[in-house]
Parts: sequence; structure tokens; C-alpha cells
Amino acid sequence: MSTYDFNERYEDYEADFDPMRYDRQARRKRKPKVVHTPKKSKWEVIAEIADTAGLEAGFQTTYQPGLFEEGWLLESLRVFYEMDYVTDVLARIRGGKEASVYRCQTTAKTGMTLAAAKVYRPRRFRNLRNDALYREGRAYLKEDGKAIKNNEHRLMRAIGKKTQLGEQLEHTSWLMYEYSTLQRLYAAGANVPQALAVGENAILMGYCGDEQMAAPTLNTVSLESAEARRLFDTTLYNVELMLQHGLIHGDLSAYNILYWHGDITLIDFPQVIDSRTNPSAFAVLQRDITRVCEYFASQGVDADADVIADRLWKHFMTGSTLNQMADASLFETDDE
Repeated sequence: MSTYDFNERYEDYEADFDPMRYDRQARRKRKPKVVHTPKKSKWEVIAEIADTAGLEAGFQTTYQPGLFEEGWLLESLRVFYEMDYVTDVLARIRGGKEASVYRCQTTAKTGMTLAAAKVYRPRRFRNLRNDALYREGRAYLKEDGKAIKNNEHRLMRAIGKKTQLGEQLEHTSWLMYEYSTLQRLYAAGANVPQALAVGENAILMGYCGDEQMAAPTLNTVSLESAEARRLFDTTLYNVELMLQHGLIHGDLSAYNILYWHGDITLIDFPQVIDSRTNPSAFAVLQRDITRVCEYFASQGVDADADVIADRLWKHFMTGSTLNQMADASLFETDDE
């Protein structure tokens, strides 16, 4: 018998007498047990990111973030480090449910020595306000600042179904509205920070303050009568300037106005609304002006919020003014 025949017949006998061939239970026992790796908790995942993000980015910071802050902070700011805009994170200057703001050391490329980085908290840890009111009448913006068109069905469907992609698109749009608004208003001469750069989860902008202290919000400041009147007029000038561009801040108050060396800077624009297309535009404008008037009334400025809101609305929302505003889109589209 040849070696080939022997091996062939041996395989036949082995198959016939293999207990696994007819014994289902034995086959089950023979199957290797699957070792289930426990799913990592969100805290473990972030801890791992915290251990590696700084090394991967080559980005070490003077500010010492907490364990669960470090990973998303370094990952969010890495893009500015790679752009050669930021060399160090010096301190956290403002915390919030939606975002935190950090004082950063910058390079000569920015034309500044310090900048403010607004870093949105990770989606699962932040308490983003219900933004439906602000989204009415405004398009969704992509990461390039251009509006998503209605014929981009995949993206619009994802937003409508609130899939993971849809949630990311909503987050991107929220962030890009703030960045785009800062760009437009700064170019128009408004008292707002200069927008320097934007990343997937952060905005780098001009800083208000010095190396030791960030500018306080106006609600913490007491003003002399003459200064209060001057700053009230400056605030209204900025409200008018926004209306000229079809914009309403949407959350304006002394809590979102910085005070530094006798001047003010308006901040926090992600909820900015389109005054032409949002059905609640007048009510939102009226609320903004009421909050501003309430603070300045406490500083001795006598003003009627309703009268001011009505005057501004009639002046900027007349037919001729609306036609002029309609000649230029608020934000770029992909129509070209």
C-alpha cells in the first residue's frame, strides 16, 4: 500500500470514528470558549486618552487639567498646536456646562502673545441647552462654514433621524455659527474677539485680559454713571450693527459682556439667530435688550427696553432694509 493510499484511508477511518461527527453535545464541548472582554466604561476610555493624547500631540501644558479633562482638552487644542498658533495652555479662565475657556500662549504667527481657546465639552458630559429656538430659520453649517443644501439628502436625513452623524453635524453647525459670526462682526468693527482658527471642537480667538487675570464679565463690575452711559451706548451700537447684518445675539446680557480697561467685548455667539427668517426674532431681540437694560439700570442708566426694541425693529426690519440685507447671504452656500 502506498503512503498516499494509507493516508487517505486513515483519514476516512478518523472521520468515521470521530465522536464529534455524531455527538452534538461533544462538539459543543470541543468549541473554544469565547472570552468576553468587558466593555470599557466611558471613564476608562477617557483615562486612556488622557494618558496618550499629550504624548501623541507633543503638546504639554503649564495648566494641569483634571484626569477626565486632559484627554478631550489636548485633543481639542492639538489642531492649534499643529497650526503653530498655540505653544502652551496657561490656565482655565471660564467654565460652563457647554464649554470652557482657556488662556493660551501663542506664537508670533497669530500677532498676539495670548489667545483664548473656547473648548466645547464632550457631548456626553455637557448639558447643551435646547437650541430649537435658535435653529429656526437658519441653515446647518458644515465644517467649512458653508450651509448644507436641501439636496444633500444624506446629511439632511441624518440630522432628521438624529443619527450619530446627525448629532455631529448639529454640533459642528453650532460651533461654526459662533466662529463665522465672530469673523463677520469683527470685520464689521463690532466689539467682539477676533476669530483666529477653528477646530472640530474648539475655537481660538482674541483674549481679553492680561497674564494674571482674564477680563471679568460685566455683571461683576460696578460703573460710574458717565462710564455706564457710555458703555450702554456702545452695547446698543453693537446690537444695531448685528441687526444691520441680519443677526441677533440670542443670549445677550451682562454675563456675556466682558469689561476690561473701560471697554467692553461681547462674547458667546453659537445661538445667534437670523433676524429675517426666525419667527421668534423680535421676541429674542426684545429679551436681549431687556437683559442689557436691567443691568445698566442697576448702574444708573434710565432706558426703556420695549421702546428701544420697537425702534430698532422698525428701523432695521422695514421693507427697504430687508431688501438690502437680502442682497447678501448671511453665510456661504455651495450654490456656486
